Amino acid sequence: MRLISATLLALTLATAAHSQQCGGSFSAFVDGLRQEALQRGHGPQAVASFFNGVQQDQATLRADRAQGIFTRPFVDFSRRLISQNRIDHGRINADRYRSTFDRVERDFGLSRGVLLAFWAFETDFGAFQGDFNTVNSLVTLSHDCRRPELFRPQVFAALELYEHGDLDPRTTTGAWAGEIGMVQMLPEDIIAHGVDGDGDGHVRLRDSAPDALLSGANLLRSLGWRANEPWLVEIEVPDSFDWSSTGLQDTRRVSQWQQMGVRGRNGALPNTNLSASILLPQGRNGPAFMAYPNYSVLFEWNQSFVYVTTAAYFATRLEGAPVYDAGTPDPGLDQGQMRQLQQRLSQLGHDVGGIDGILGANTRAAVRREQQRLGMPADGWPTPELLQRL
Repeated sequence: MRLISATLLALTLATAAHSQQCGGSFSAFVDGLRQEALQRGHGPQAVASFFNGVQQDQATLRADRAQGIFTRPFVDFSRRLISQNRIDHGRINADRYRSTFDRVERDFGLSRGVLLAFWAFETDFGAFQGDFNTVNSLVTLSHDCRRPELFRPQVFAALELYEHGDLDPRTTTGAWAGEIGMVQMLPEDIIAHGVDGDGDGHVRLRDSAPDALLSGANLLRSLGWRANEPWLVEIEVPDSFDWSSTGLQDTRRVSQWQQMGVRGRNGALPNTNLSASILLPQGRNGPAFMAYPNYSVLFEWNQSFVYVTTAAYFATRLEGAPVYDAGTPDPGLDQGQMRQLQQRLSQLGHDVGGIDGILGANTRAAVRREQQRLGMPADGWPTPELLQRL
C-alpha cells in the first residue's frame, strides 16, 4: 500500500510541477505552489501562513538582469572590492571569532581566510545582508521563466525552514536571489549543510556568526573542498613561457610548472606534488597566479570568474600575502566589444556559452585557440587588436 501511495504521489508532483513550471498568472502560480506544498506533506496551516500575502517583486527581477559589475576586469574589480576597511575588519573578526575559526580549520580543513573573504564580500561581515523579502524573491524567480528549475525547489526548502522556526516569511530578508544570512546561503543548502554553531538548537545565519561560518565551511566541504590544501598563490612567469599552456583547462604538477620556470612571487610554491593551473586574469602582462584544485571548488559558491578570483586572492591577503603585482595589462574590451567578439567566435564555430558580454571560461578558451591560429601570444586575454583581426 505504501508503495502505491508513493508512486501516486510522485506522479501527482510531477504533473503539478509540469503544469505550474513558470509564467502565467502570478496568483494562479502561487495557488499551484500551495497545492504542491500540500501534496509534499507540509501542514495546511503552515502552507496557508507561508504563502499568505506573497507578492511578485519587480525589484528582484531588475536585480537579476543588472549584474554589470561582473563585466569589470580583475584588477579593476578587485580594487573595487578590497579596501583597507575590509582588511582591518577581517583581522578584527578573525580575532573575535578565533575559537570558531579554529573549529573550522580543525573540523573542515578550511583556512579561515577563505571564509573571511566571502563573509566580507557577501555582507561586509554581516553589516548588510540584503533587504529583499526572501519568500517574495524566491517565488518571483520561480515564476519567472529564466531559471525556474533553480529557484522553485528553494521555495519548498524555505517552507521547511519556516516549519523549523528558522525563517519568517514576512520578515526574513536577504539577497535578491534568495540567499540568507552572513555568508548568503540558499534555503536548500541551509537545510542540507547548516550547522548549529552556537548550540541554541537553531541554524540562524542572519544572527549567529558561529552558525554562519560553520555552515559555510560545511557547504564548501560538501562541494569538494580538499582539507588543508592551498587554493591560490601569486607567481612569476618567465617572458619565454608557452602562453598556450595557461588557463584552467591545462593542469600539471606544481613541480612541472617549476621546471618550466614558474616561481612563487613571495616564497616557495606549496605542495609541489599537487596539480595546478596557471591563471592570468588579464593576460601575460597582468597579475599571475597558480590555481590549485580548491580554487575551482569556489565556483560552486559563485560562478563569476572575477568574483571568485578576487575572493580567492583576498583570502590570501587576509592571511598575510602582499598586494599582487598588477603589471601593465593590455587594454581589454568593453561589454559591447565583448559581445561582438563572442558573436564572431560563435560564427567561427566556438562555443562561447552565450553572447552576454562577459569573459567566461568558454570565451577565454575560444580566445586562446584563435590567438594560436593567428600567431598571437595565446594568453586568453581578448584585446581590441584580436577583435580587429577576427
